[in-house]
Amino acid sequence: MWNYECSYCGALLDPGEKCDCQDKEKDADSIWVILRSPETGKWYLILEEIMRTTKIQIRDILGIREFNMNGESIELSGSNGVGKSSVLDAIRYALTNKSGRDVIVRRGAVEGEILIETDSGLSIDRKSRINRADYKSIKQNGSEIGSPEAFLKEIFTPLQLNPIEFMAMDKKQQNAIILDMIQYDWDMSTIKQWFGEIPAWVNYDQNILAVLNDIQSENGEYYQNRRNIDRDRRNKIAFIEDIGRTLPEGYDAEKWRNASAGDIYRQIESIQRDNQLVERAKQVIENKNNKIRKFEADREIEKAAIEREFSSRDKQITEDITRLEGQIVSLRQEQSSLASKKADKLAIADKTYEASVAEYNVQCAEYNEYADRDIRDTSELSKQAQAIEDMKAHINEYDRMVMLQDQVDELAEQSQILTDKIEKARTLPGEILEECSIPIEGLSVENGIPLINGLPISNLSEGEKLDLCIDVALQKPNGIQLLLIDGVEKLSTTLRNQLYKKCKDKGLQFIATRTTDDTDLIVTEL
Repeated sequence: MWNYECSYCGALLDPGEKCDCQDKEKDADSIWVILRSPETGKWYLILEEIMRTTKIQIRDILGIREFNMNGESIELSGSNGVGKSSVLDAIRYALTNKSGRDVIVRRGAVEGEILIETDSGLSIDRKSRINRADYKSIKQNGSEIGSPEAFLKEIFTPLQLNPIEFMAMDKKQQNAIILDMIQYDWDMSTIKQWFGEIPAWVNYDQNILAVLNDIQSENGEYYQNRRNIDRDRRNKIAFIEDIGRTLPEGYDAEKWRNASAGDIYRQIESIQRDNQLVERAKQVIENKNNKIRKFEADREIEKAAIEREFSSRDKQITEDITRLEGQIVSLRQEQSSLASKKADKLAIADKTYEASVAEYNVQCAEYNEYADRDIRDTSELSKQAQAIEDMKAHINEYDRMVMLQDQVDELAEQSQILTDKIEKARTLPGEILEECSIPIEGLSVENGIPLINGLPISNLSEGEKLDLCIDVALQKPNGIQLLLIDGVEKLSTTLRNQLYKKCKDKGLQFIATRTTDDTDLIVTEL
């Protein structure tokens, strides 16, 4: 059990053991250098050159009794069951410690082994045992490597173990793999620094370019929210324009908000009261003579009635005297008093006339100061008051317009913030690609979609896809340069030959399997 780790190379040590990594001199042919991390201060072994296998030996693994090869590229052909795929599975087992088969050791054997050696001095020895613990030894120039499984993951990619799988993937899977090849150091704090928040609708379990594409996409909340804000803003602007068309030109809301027509109305009421007095005075003065004549007529009518009354009575008395001798004395007495009574009543009539005239003269005197005045026109004051009322009637709509305009300004700010974030997400990929080394020639990214020489993967020719397939598989240029190509019979003869040629041109070692009608395993060196 390992308890200690070398602070320079990371190798696992026994208690009290001293690592000799600093004592080793770099061999002229070595592909390793020791570098110190500026972040952690630790030392790490770094590959400088490519690695090629010089030996692969398989014994009692996955039905294989014995298989040996050197650093050549080969094609394994034959019918199903002759062991073609077993060779590839055994190599995958050596590199990954994983197998899709339940039984690894060949039937009848108690131990199976696969040994891989490279021209860099690396050796990988893995043994699977029956009723015993499995064995593994990963050495560099004879020295055990610390954290061997982690080390192995750094020297190959999963697609190296079957690059043809890339061609069978859908474009979404292919795009994701290519984008993952663009290495950029980022985390959630990076996202928050860029956008002031962490967009919740985005899947962060993907390449940063795909993340940025999701952030700026039309289906993203930034885009959707901006669209809703802009629609609301447009509606409010339309409302403002409608209100503006109802307002008088040059409308000053504050002027009319504090304006009052009360004083004008009170002035109009005073003038109207004065006008009423003037009209009444003129009417009284104009009708004075008529009124007096009416009083005179009333007097004469009353006197005539009195005359008729007393004449009638006198006549009646005379007749009564004549008829009633017995009443003569009383009647004569009454007759003698008639003149006095008549005079009293006539005097009362005169006094009533004089009193009426005097009272009316008093009334006329009250109107004398108004009688000579002219009637004043209040129409202009009424127009002024009405104008004030008309202007004040717009206050509520004006205030609503101002409120809407404030909302429009606020929405514009919100929209601009979202636009800035969207544009940030759109421009960042270009900035990232400028900072990063692009692992594939002709690779660019547009709207989160990788392009090869300006074309999406689906538009590439079969030959171009083969080139891309190899480039994608070999993402670790300093790693082991070995391809395991299973099932090349799925390719046309032309494409298969192109694939082999491209691998040779790139200096790659490969092991390919092809299903044929041959009943024996045929090994063809290519």
